[in-house]
Amino acid sequence: MSSPPHASPPRLFDRALHRKRLDRAARGYANADFLQRRAAEDVAERLEPIMRDFPVAVDLSARGGAFREALAASEAAARVGFLIEGDLSHRMLHGRAGARVVLDEERLPFADASLDLIVSTLGLHWTNDVVGALIQARRALKPDGLFIGAFLGGTTLTELRQSLVAAESEILGGAGSRVSPFADVADAAGLLQRAGFSMPVADVDAVTVTYDHPLKLLFDLRQMGETSVLADRHPKALTRTLLNRAFEIYFERFRNEDQRVPATFEIITLTGWAPPAAP
Repeated sequence: MSSPPHASPPRLFDRALHRKRLDRAARGYANADFLQRRAAEDVAERLEPIMRDFPVAVDLSARGGAFREALAASEAAARVGFLIEGDLSHRMLHGRAGARVVLDEERLPFADASLDLIVSTLGLHWTNDVVGALIQARRALKPDGLFIGAFLGGTTLTELRQSLVAAESEILGGAGSRVSPFADVADAAGLLQRAGFSMPVADVDAVTVTYDHPLKLLFDLRQMGETSVLADRHPKALTRTLLNRAFEIYFERFRNEDQRVPATFEIITLTGWAPPAAP
């Protein structure tokens, strides 16, 4: 009796559209790369106490080169040898020196057991199959190779999400999804376990940014290439009336004493090791 076919993961995100958004964002990305830099600096700091060499390393979501820069200023710089910068967008990689490769985190181009270190800064939350991407990363690592990945978690943009839902419920009589779903930190370490990593660790960095108007937040998200690319598009267009009402609700519910509004970003960082070689 034949076994049932393996079910493919649901297609949550339009990866081709995500690439276009990143291409569009590349030119002005440095104006809104504060989250990328924060995640990259954190990853570099995590490498500092690890007293071992990583001759060949890959940054899966290099964007503007924040990890390379953070590593260069880190005490771990001397222990990381050849660094390959990868990105879904060729425009993000354009114009920089060093080894670069256009890649898709869902289809890694690296041979099995060919890498000592893989890092990913704020890219994995756009993959349709996070576990599948992590499995590929684990296979590409040599025995005892290290993976460190940071991605946006469940409370990210909660204020914007609540405001849009409330505005839609009020104007349209119901609400759909306009903000991408994010993984819950409670499930994060389990992702590494399911992918076959050993010693999995997950922790959270909560970041709050304030704006004088929610429109500035949307502009930053566009500059980051982080606007929604849900494969199942919302059936109704985001009209000016709906958006203005969402902004009003945003102010009403979340404005602080300085008359500014917060935007929450939750950065979940996963650390795991490829299993050692069999004795």
